[in-house]
Amino acid sequence: MNPSNLIIKSQMQIHRPVAECCEAFVNPEVTTKFWFTKSSGRLEEGKKVRWDWEMFGVGDFLTVTELKENKRILIEWESDAIFVEWCFEDWNGSATLITISTWGFSGNSEELLLQAVDTKGGYTMVLAGLKAWLEHGVELGLVRDQFPS
Repeated sequence: MNPSNLIIKSQMQIHRPVAECCEAFVNPEVTTKFWFTKSSGRLEEGKKVRWDWEMFGVGDFLTVTELKENKRILIEWESDAIFVEWCFEDWNGSATLITISTWGFSGNSEELLLQAVDTKGGYTMVLAGLKAWLEHGVELGLVRDQFPS
């Protein structure tokens, strides 16, 4: 398995307009309802931001390498140089298909497989939490409850 060819994708249709879906990832006041617990600020192109998952005692810095409003967000995680891309596709003005792609993995075949499974599951869970929050106003706590202490 060649790590340079490995791109992991997760996607889900959210029955909300594109602008609302994109804002949910840009604005930490919304993102903390379904993913991380703390952020140093909004996502802006060229900006370095820190996201924390206080329930696990972990956090990481990321750099927003590209932000095209209501179209695409591209970040690079500082700790492992992994890239994450969110693409937002309008579906009839009332729904959005969000695709999250992740690449830049390294390691042997077994390590790559574990990273792929963890990444796919993690971002699918994030999208499910987003869907519950934006469509129904329900904060599921999926990320928090995946690894209870």
